[in-house]
Amino acid sequence: MGHNIGYSVSGYARPELLGTPEWLVENIGRPGFGVIDVRWHPDGSGRRLYAGGHIPGATYVDWREDLVEEEEDSNVLLMAGPGQVTETLLRAGVGNGMVAAIYDDIGSAYAARTWWTLRVYGLDSARILLGGIEAWKAMGQSVSTAAELRPPVIFTPHLQSRMRLTASDVKQLLDTPGVQLLDARAPSEFAGHVGAGRRLGHIPGALNIPAAATTESRTGVFRSAEDLWAMVRRAGGNSRRRLICYDSTGIGACKLAFALTLIGCDDVAVYDGGWAEWGERLDLPCETARRE
Repeated sequence: MGHNIGYSVSGYARPELLGTPEWLVENIGRPGFGVIDVRWHPDGSGRRLYAGGHIPGATYVDWREDLVEEEEDSNVLLMAGPGQVTETLLRAGVGNGMVAAIYDDIGSAYAARTWWTLRVYGLDSARILLGGIEAWKAMGQSVSTAAELRPPVIFTPHLQSRMRLTASDVKQLLDTPGVQLLDARAPSEFAGHVGAGRRLGHIPGALNIPAAATTESRTGVFRSAEDLWAMVRRAGGNSRRRLICYDSTGIGACKLAFALTLIGCDDVAVYDGGWAEWGERLDLPCETARRE
């Protein structure tokens, strides 16, 4: 028998972006409500984890295959086009106007990437399950091994182009008043001390807010609004600016973008090409942190 840990969304400016396990229990199985399992691991075990036990009614989406535009011999994980995303959502049984609860098992990193992709294509009712599948299990809720079938739906993508930027977009916005770049990687990567690729460092003018620090390491739950705002202030961020998040592959960038939106920043975009693209292109400027 599990116990109620008491997950809460109070204190956030946009609490409707999160769903607690209690909320999921109340809504699961209702018409117009879908659940998406996006657990993913580099060894390909995400689908096996789903088959071995998932939240009842959840369908599986492999964000890496289903929501990314495949490019040969490239580590750049750009968002897939509208046709591919639409096909994925139809397979998942999530359509226009539906509420979609998204979960993973790694601090909402892949859930955030999925959330952002759906938002870019106009599905603004998606929520991330606070604490992921572990929070569900901690409540004592059962998991299913059934192959879930969803009723047919219709999804019409409506691109929200301001939410997603290309390298060309970012280059044009460098040194623009009212725009702030936020690097979601670890401080050592931001500083250029470690990393992969032809160059190390960061995009000029960027501030460093590590996405990994936006959630509690033990539970994977997003930190309080007060703690998240403190991270923004420590980095020198200004919520009145247009905020553009990037990391290596767009995953941490989306997690940071979600956390910022959650606490009330209302103009947040993601450059999903990130350092995997920017760091390889010698025509784009690069900075490293000064050593004291």
